[in-house]
Amino acid sequence: RTRARSGPQVAMPRLAQTVRICGNGITKLANLRGARTASDLMSEALEKSLASARLNKDDLDGLIAVPSLSHPHLMEAHYLATKVGLLPRRDFLVRTIDTGGAGPITALLEARRMIQNENCEAVAVVAGDAVSSIGTEEFLRRANAGIGSTDLPSPVIPHGYSRVTQWQMDTYGVSREQLAKVAVLMSHQAAKHPIAVTRNRHTLDDVLNSPQITPQLNLLECARRVDGAASIIVASSRFLEKRNLLDKGNGGAGDVVVLSGGEASGPLYPPTIIDETLFSCESAARSAYSEAQLRPDEIDFFGLYDCFPICFLRAIESVGLAEKGEGGQWIDEQYDRVLQDESYVLPVNTHGGLLACGAPWEAPIMFAVYEAIRQLTGTAGQQQINDARRALIFANGGIFSASSVAILSRTIDI
Repeated sequence: RTRARSGPQVAMPRLAQTVRICGNGITKLANLRGARTASDLMSEALEKSLASARLNKDDLDGLIAVPSLSHPHLMEAHYLATKVGLLPRRDFLVRTIDTGGAGPITALLEARRMIQNENCEAVAVVAGDAVSSIGTEEFLRRANAGIGSTDLPSPVIPHGYSRVTQWQMDTYGVSREQLAKVAVLMSHQAAKHPIAVTRNRHTLDDVLNSPQITPQLNLLECARRVDGAASIIVASSRFLEKRNLLDKGNGGAGDVVVLSGGEASGPLYPPTIIDETLFSCESAARSAYSEAQLRPDEIDFFGLYDCFPICFLRAIESVGLAEKGEGGQWIDEQYDRVLQDESYVLPVNTHGGLLACGAPWEAPIMFAVYEAIRQLTGTAGQQQINDARRALIFANGGIFSASSVAILSRTIDI
């Protein structure tokens, strides 16, 4: 391939090739009430990520986008690439990926494959939405239609998770209070984070007394719907080295390496009779750990999808923070620790997750990636985890329908 490239070409010794996240950009999380479209937000995030990576649009040879609910387009990535002037162009790969909320991590792993197997050098992954531009009734109509279940009442997605929640309570003895404590923990994290929309800590009574959405879910236990977008630049270390843009990892301030990944699938909505075969996170996490040759106790930061407390609980068990059936006790322990010490930094979702940081439909796990980058580069401020070297990100799509896991690492270049 021959492409116009900006910046000097520098000859230097080759390091072993790795796939790295070398740039990231986010928009503000807010309810914009139709002031901007999803593609406007995604375009802004893309520009910021390129600036962060010290690259131009012409340096990219691939773009992956996740669909928007508020402003859907046929072939979302092609629409965005055309809008921002990346298309038409020869030898430019564009892909739209839809695995629900797992989409951004599926896209990150696809970008890694494009670099490893398809001769790409720098690929942008972009996701965003502007859900406040559509009213609640239309939002529910679109969300319900996306699942298509005929036996779940509206709102379909919360009722689907509610069904799984009741099964978890019946099967493993998880209590209503333990699940509600997840929202308290996430508000504790978000209240200290600069980008989170939740600025005040919830109490357990706040959560349990908030309006009921389903028999097992209250309002403060639902992902906080906002507008926003995020973008990351995934690149070959050899490309960055050649361009004199490789941020070496000595001292912890370098690029972030994509060490491994795993994916698995479940049904689009839960069956009437639920058992362990419904869940796919454990398989995805096992694949990621195996490829990286790491154990759960070797991970310093966990970014876990928490659209509802049951998703968070299943995630902490699947990634090895708690044994199966013991997630409720782990939540109790973390809750008690937070009550005793408000300065305690829980090494999970230090940004507040979907429940408290904000959730632009299928894009929110991108903000966990953003937080992982902050942790691994030592720039997380008062939420910094001491000597954070590795991070695991778990994303969930549908109602436990798609699981994507990525393990990231601080670079070590000698």
